[in-house]
Amino acid sequence: MAKPAGFLLCLLPAFWLIWAAVVGDLGPNPAEALIRSLGDWTLRFLVIALMVTPLRVTLDWSWLARWRRMLGLFVFFYATLHWLSYVWFDMGLDVYAVLADIPQRPFILVGTLAWLLLLALACTSFNQAARWLGAPRWRSLHKTVYAIAMLGVLHFFWMRAGKNDFAEVAVYALLMAALLGWRLQRFLRTTHA
Repeated sequence: MAKPAGFLLCLLPAFWLIWAAVVGDLGPNPAEALIRSLGDWTLRFLVIALMVTPLRVTLDWSWLARWRRMLGLFVFFYATLHWLSYVWFDMGLDVYAVLADIPQRPFILVGTLAWLLLLALACTSFNQAARWLGAPRWRSLHKTVYAIAMLGVLHFFWMRAGKNDFAEVAVYALLMAALLGWRLQRFLRTTHA
């Protein structure tokens, strides 16, 4: 019962954004509001997904491990909606315009790279993929989530740089640094044990 409820809870931001778009409650520039909100939810779910292991280990909450895959797939879900919103609303679904725009704007390039890495993780998130790849290769691939986290913060930083609005970027950067620092400390402790 908890997992279906959690699934619906994770869908709430998407439902709210759809509803806000339908009733015209996204402000004077709804396309930009939708793109930005979906990007924000992507980062939020990325932080939540990365918190699973530290909380599980620190608080001995083994039940949290069952949520990691679903949360990771929601990161991909919101990132995909974010990227598709850019392609649709900013680029008018013009593939050639998208391909020309990606290398010209660093924050779009970094965001697209992060999305492509998330795509690889989503495509290999099922149990059979781990068997096909072999556990060591599968684990190595899924450790790219740390690179995705850094790319996500860099994407957000460059996007906000034009407006000199770095307060929210700093919050995400600190959260990601703390979560990645915890993993690095744990890795160093196990290799020197």
